Amino acid sequence: MDEEQAYTLCGDTAATESFTFGSATVGIGDAGTLIIVAAGDALDRSCVWNADEVRLLGPAPTPVGQRLLEEPWERGAGEAQLPVHLAVRNSEGLVYLGTGSVTQAGTVVRPGSGVHVLSDCSLRLHSPLSRLDLARVRPDLPPSGLPTLEWLRHVDGQRASALEQFVTGWYPAESETDEPPSNSELPRDLPDGLREFYRLAQHRPRCLGVQNRLFPPSKLHTDATGEMLVFGEENQGGFFWSLLWTLDNPETDPTVWFSEDDQPAIAEREPLSGFLIQFSLFEASMGADYVALSLRLTAEQVDRLAEALLLVPLRPFWPAAPTRFYVAPGLVLHVTDEGIGNGFSAWAGATHRSALAPLANLVEWDRFDG
Repeated sequence: MDEEQAYTLCGDTAATESFTFGSATVGIGDAGTLIIVAAGDALDRSCVWNADEVRLLGPAPTPVGQRLLEEPWERGAGEAQLPVHLAVRNSEGLVYLGTGSVTQAGTVVRPGSGVHVLSDCSLRLHSPLSRLDLARVRPDLPPSGLPTLEWLRHVDGQRASALEQFVTGWYPAESETDEPPSNSELPRDLPDGLREFYRLAQHRPRCLGVQNRLFPPSKLHTDATGEMLVFGEENQGGFFWSLLWTLDNPETDPTVWFSEDDQPAIAEREPLSGFLIQFSLFEASMGADYVALSLRLTAEQVDRLAEALLLVPLRPFWPAAPTRFYVAPGLVLHVTDEGIGNGFSAWAGATHRSALAPLANLVEWDRFDG
């Protein structure tokens, strides 16, 4: 397909407007919308993300945001929504992908204007791409230094070392300062494990969590009784984690308590040293750029995944839904027991697409970024 043919999908070509921003071009016409992205694979530009999804990165011109986000809602029930056509420009010309729909979008305020503009947008293809077609429009990049599993051999005996090696291997440092949190920021007699975790977070604040979170030192607080130090919570405040708070002979590796709503607190099966590793693994997988997700698996399918990876030798994380972790270089997979009759769910996060490749055909994925 050439561009002239592609623009006829928008309707009257003489009346079609064209906008180019970043690596994308968008045509807006009376019969539809055409989005063209460049072939390739990058986090910072518009591209084909996986077999089901195309990502559009802005900031986009105002008419583009209006066409994709506002006009579909303005059309009445009796009016058909205008199709969104998707194509990729590569060395062969244009490769037509089919039509798609917006599934997620973000906006930012244009400085000095107060006007919201489209900053990013995910479009789901109505017909997924085959592996062959995906390779044509999104050539795989070679991995560049996947994090190793050196940390894993320390989990059984030197958990502080395991935690440090995992966090520093997974997250690039965001600052060069070596200054630890000041003593005034940290409560007296804070357990060594939590104190060390805050030292790591000085350089890598994302390790405090992207789904759930551990509070920064300034936000630590005791519960209503003054007996428990609350140090983390679920992203919507549905549950929190705490430690028994005492200044007299505090435990070196205390029990972590999980509290949900008004229910009695439940002990995490691993003490703080193991909990911090599990929390870090969970958040690393949830916050990864490249994800594989399956919401309903059988025990046999979980076994298939487990055989391809290494089990982290810790007791299950999270009393509400017991979760185990499996790893490979540059990859963390967590498998959650959803309860009797609901099977298991699996979420893998990776630092590079290539780390997901061995999992591609093991189960049916709801999302697969490999």
